[in-house]
Amino acid sequence: MEAIRTGTLATPGATLHHEVRGSGPILLLICGGVYDAAGFSALATTLADRYTVVTYDRRGNSRSPLDGPPEPQRVEVHADDAARLLTAVGVTPEEPALVFGNSSGAVIGLELAARRPELVRTLVAHEPPLFELLPERDRWRALFQDVEEAFHKEGPGAAHQILAAGLDGGGEHTDEDGEHQEQQDADGGEAPEGQPDPEIMAMMGRMEQNAAFFIGYEAPSFSRHSPDLAAVRAAGVRVVPALGEATAEDEPYARATRLVAERLGTRIAPFPGDHGGFGTDPAAFGAALRKALATG
Repeated sequence: MEAIRTGTLATPGATLHHEVRGSGPILLLICGGVYDAAGFSALATTLADRYTVVTYDRRGNSRSPLDGPPEPQRVEVHADDAARLLTAVGVTPEEPALVFGNSSGAVIGLELAARRPELVRTLVAHEPPLFELLPERDRWRALFQDVEEAFHKEGPGAAHQILAAGLDGGGEHTDEDGEHQEQQDADGGEAPEGQPDPEIMAMMGRMEQNAAFFIGYEAPSFSRHSPDLAAVRAAGVRVVPALGEATAEDEPYARATRLVAERLGTRIAPFPGDHGGFGTDPAAFGAALRKALATG
């Protein structure tokens, strides 16, 4: 079993739990939704023979507490967290990092590439839910406003129900590892098939708290974020938009991924599975990620 080095990093307003595996070029994995570092444990293990794989709990989630009470989260702050973490593990402009982000983690990755391009050699952005890029953005704005109001008036359960209903009407058919299902799992719904290992079981025990934070303080504000793709393109950061082969074409994050590729003038890399393919088949997903990082 590979050695996992754990540590904490103090950042403005939070303390970040992070884990490091393997050796080689630094590869940062940024999770989305209610996941934490453990959600990438199987994927990280498949990559640790070639890369120094860095995973972490994003601020406000699991083992990365905020210094004060919860507040609406900003993608820019999360991108700054990622930059500080990269610097802390030894990334420099002379030796920039490889970065992979899933879902809202991909949104953070794009913001990182815009703000600190000198730290990023290649970013693989897997299905970023960039609702502001979509033609029906006004509908999404109204939906997330309703979600935010429901959270503060009625609590996370009511907010999750509103979001689930809105996503069902907007091309959302996420399978068991997507954020829609994550929220159901965290609220006590049907769990993924099979017997997860102890690390995953521990993560699932943290998910309920993460889900409340996500629906109340992250999803509404993140949904209004639009990355500066022109800055990313001008900076010359290599970005690989990634889309699951099992993801329905009308999913909002699938359509957003295609728009990112179009605006950056690059091609989409096919990945196995759907929005949560990294969890259902980490070996195949890891092979696709290796290829995406090496190509170009």
